[in-house]
Amino acid sequence: MKKISVVVPCYNEQEALPIFYTETTKELNKIENVTWEFVLVDDGSRDATLEVMQKLAEKDEKVKYISFSRNFGKESAMFAGLENSTGDYVVLMDADMQDPPSLLGRMVHEIETNDYDCVGTRRVTRKGEPPVRSFFARAFYKLMSKISKTEIVDGARDFRMMTRQMVDAVVSMCEYNRFSKGILSWVGFKTLWLEYENIERVAGNTKWNFWGLLLYSIDGIVAFSTAPLVLSSFLGIIICIVAFCMMAYFVIKTLLFGDPVSGFPTLISVILMLGGLQLLCIGILGQYLSKTYLETKNRPIYITRKTNIEK
Repeated sequence: MKKISVVVPCYNEQEALPIFYTETTKELNKIENVTWEFVLVDDGSRDATLEVMQKLAEKDEKVKYISFSRNFGKESAMFAGLENSTGDYVVLMDADMQDPPSLLGRMVHEIETNDYDCVGTRRVTRKGEPPVRSFFARAFYKLMSKISKTEIVDGARDFRMMTRQMVDAVVSMCEYNRFSKGILSWVGFKTLWLEYENIERVAGNTKWNFWGLLLYSIDGIVAFSTAPLVLSSFLGIIICIVAFCMMAYFVIKTLLFGDPVSGFPTLISVILMLGGLQLLCIGILGQYLSKTYLETKNRPIYITRKTNIEK
């Protein structure tokens, strides 16, 4: 009999979590020859999420929970859940019901009958999202497909079921700056993608805003591509060539025709352009350097405040 671990990162999900637990349990009961556990991770919630977890754990011994000492972010919560899971199959899910539990049975079937290591999900529509957010999300996936060797599928969700072998590979990557979509793709393994239309949250509000997603996308680019560094190098080479050609032009023009070099506004414009490009390149270098700096500190990915998981 196989065991399924359902890993659920939670941040302020007191309303959605009971609904999620009830609906997911119903779907798990439909799957034959499996047992399961819930690994609920409280990412420093400011509402009663932890209390809800504790009540579920009192009612059902299959419910395990971990509560962080503060908000470490969803990436840390997912890592903690994967690290503390014990199932043969491990599924990542959000508590907002945007990840349909009805797909769990098919995921198990595909892994057991078609020799897949992972069954992931991707949205084919972005219904309910602001148009600007959808535009930049699609642009990000297109950009990553061009500048990174790691394939990141457009519309891919964190919702996926993995074998123990794949989970162990993901957990072995203990980097502090985590971008799970890239990590899950980088480790490889045979993956099947299930498509479904976007589903609205069952309760509560999304914790992601445009600025947060922008910073998250920058983390993804820095973590899985060195193209920005190459771009800054090419910009430096191009500007040097242009500057040399301009100097040669003005020297020859002055020697042959005696024209004085003038144009104060043009000079200021060129200086501002070069200064802006220099700051851009320094900023790109700074992003990579800051990530290296944080990794060398060797800080823990998360700190546990309360848990009912016995080590």
